[in-house]
Amino acid sequence: MKDPNNTRNTAPRRGSPLWIYFVVVILLGVAACATAFSGLSGADLDALAGAPVFWILGCFIVYGELRPIITPGSRENNGATTSTTFSFAALLYAGLPIAAALQVVAVITCGILRGRSAHRIAFNAAQYTLSLAAAQLVLAVFGDLATPTALWVPDGGDLPAIALAGAVYFACNHTLVGSAVALHERISLAKALRVDLGYQVLVHLALLGLAPLMVVAMDRSALFVPLIVLPFIAVYLNASVSVRREHQALHDGLTGLPNRKLLIVRTEEALAEARGAGKRAPRSAVGRPRRRRSEPQHDRAGLFLLDLDRFKEVNDTLGHPTGDRLLQLVAHRLTHSVRPGDLVARLGGDEFAVLLPSVRDEAAAREVAARLRAALSEPVRLDGMSFELEGSVGIALFPDHAPDFELLLQRADVAMYNAKEARTGVEIYSPAKDRNSPARLSMLGDLRRAIDRSELELFYQPKVSLRDGQLVGMEALLRWRHPDKGVLEPEAFLSVAEQTYLMRSITHHVVQAALAQAAAWWREDLTVQVAVNASGRDLLDTGLTETIEEGLLARGLPAAALQLEITERILMNEPAYASDTVSALADLGIPLSLDDFGTGYSSLVRLKRLPVEEIKIDASFVGRLTESTDDAVIVRSIVDLVRTLGLRSVAEGVEDPATAQMLRDMGCDAAQGWHFGRPMDAETATDWLRRHMQRAPEPAA
Repeated sequence: MKDPNNTRNTAPRRGSPLWIYFVVVILLGVAACATAFSGLSGADLDALAGAPVFWILGCFIVYGELRPIITPGSRENNGATTSTTFSFAALLYAGLPIAAALQVVAVITCGILRGRSAHRIAFNAAQYTLSLAAAQLVLAVFGDLATPTALWVPDGGDLPAIALAGAVYFACNHTLVGSAVALHERISLAKALRVDLGYQVLVHLALLGLAPLMVVAMDRSALFVPLIVLPFIAVYLNASVSVRREHQALHDGLTGLPNRKLLIVRTEEALAEARGAGKRAPRSAVGRPRRRRSEPQHDRAGLFLLDLDRFKEVNDTLGHPTGDRLLQLVAHRLTHSVRPGDLVARLGGDEFAVLLPSVRDEAAAREVAARLRAALSEPVRLDGMSFELEGSVGIALFPDHAPDFELLLQRADVAMYNAKEARTGVEIYSPAKDRNSPARLSMLGDLRRAIDRSELELFYQPKVSLRDGQLVGMEALLRWRHPDKGVLEPEAFLSVAEQTYLMRSITHHVVQAALAQAAAWWREDLTVQVAVNASGRDLLDTGLTETIEEGLLARGLPAAALQLEITERILMNEPAYASDTVSALADLGIPLSLDDFGTGYSSLVRLKRLPVEEIKIDASFVGRLTESTDDAVIVRSIVDLVRTLGLRSVAEGVEDPATAQMLRDMGCDAAQGWHFGRPMDAETATDWLRRHMQRAPEPAA
């Protein structure tokens, strides 16, 4: 019978549903044993001690517990024990007390020899006792009760009673263990009972069917009992050979983990279950599954792809034997870090896969991935050397990212390589980062046509002084007027463009459009500085400085008419290629602004050397300014630092008067956000500038 704890030998958490279930079953088993043993008399015990057949039965029951029959196709540790035949025969021949006593002794002996935990031994003993007691009740209904002093040998007319008792024994045993498995793996009871049900029924039919024959043999002579065992030995040996062959076909030879073939089978089962759960979920008015707040979501499945970082260095330096031992250790850590019911497989080399048959959402998947990476990061000692392992994990979810195994694995692979490139450790699949994604290829084609058709447009948002309300500048924000999807913001398409040559064309378009608009405003005496964002790929373009210089000269604009905003991460993480372009822009006189400050890792020395005139405080801190004391401390510290460096501080994402007032009290120079003005198209921004600049400057309220 399958094992409720086949993945771990640790006790369930006290107070958990599984712990409560174990306690209840164990107590019921103890009560059933006590009731059965209370009916034994001294004569029964003398008969038991003097009958060698019971001692022989006891030995075979112990041996049967140690050597379960596992047939091809069954799940790991889900074999049926040959002790079933002998314990059921003891029940028929001498009654419940003898059968329960022999079975409990066998379970305890087997548990000690195998090093099983006390709670597991107690549960297995109670499980068998309750199943035998249920079968005994059926026999009692038919009047077929045996005792050590009144042995019972069935005849042909008793077969219906024996068949029903055997069915009840199997149903009780299967349900007790299936309930534990369901609670342990957090799946439905129906699903737990369906696992290998056909195999369990077939094998138990054979095992229980041999019990009456065993009784007849025992009644004739104890010497006939070993003869009955010979068929078991033949079946066991043949089954072991078949299992060994199938295990080799479905598992990795080095780590013992499931291989790609078994991963495909388990994934298809999980996807089928998730599809069924999605269909059964009640639908809301908009067609999405409707669930209660506390109800878990089971219509998603997850597939992780995990690759060890720098593992090749271990093989090249210390040799493949050490690398193999390291892989075995990694396999052990991974299998002990996943949730109950999850599957860890090895695909080859240092690449592993993890299947989550059910997962709530992306956040839950990230938690599992973080736990896997934490387990890997613990130092390893091999051959007197210490290793620090790291892994990159890519996550793909069904049905969010793919409808089948092959596509799910492919997209998990894309996410894993994104995690390696970005050095983030964990990445969830994103079509925008998939260079092979049909959606990405389609968007690139649309974006290429958008540049030619002038569908890219600049919106403008004002930056306002917090001291007197005067205009500091206008930031140019790119928008795409998509003919089908409407107005798209940069997040929807720039991440795709940054990986291709299109980014250069987009940047040149933005610079030219911003300079043209600035020239139009300056001709109306609306002398406002226009800020343009620059990406990391823009700084790779050696022609960017030349493009800006030619654009300024062609329109008769001073360098101060254009400002370039560069994110902190670009300047801090890629100083080698960024410094040349930044220096050239500074020499040209283009004012530079350090955007998204606070999200990178700036050093004070490097910050002091950067040719920037303005620091923009990231909106993630400003947006929580009135709610979070920590964010208020961070913003105040940045403002003080910027003032000390002699630069201008600008707060992004100011949405309300309270936040603006707090920034003003902190001494922040300027702010930008919906409180002062939303992004506007060129015509609306021009009207806004005319009204604002005609109005005499007043202190901000």
